[in-house]
Amino acid sequence: MTEESDGVVMYWRPGCVFCMNLRLSLLFTRLRYTKRNIWQDKDAAAFVRSVADGNETVPTVTVAGHAMVNPSKRQLLDAVREYAPHLLSS
Repeated sequence: MTEESDGVVMYWRPGCVFCMNLRLSLLFTRLRYTKRNIWQDKDAAAFVRSVADGNETVPTVTVAGHAMVNPSKRQLLDAVREYAPHLLSS
């Protein structure tokens, strides 16, 4: 399986305070994720627009293919527990 379908992908852009806050809040969790910069990756930007009502709202995160726009740490970890609990096991 690919990271997009089975893992966690965080779509972000440089200078985004909300992205930095989410990334910092995840530092001491066991969660591993892939980062995709929407300013460098046109496909990533198009994906974000497709799930954020045409906007490039970041952070947008997918968990096993389920998209969430600007989730909190709690919302993100709850989604991981529901859709991809294997990502939190030791």
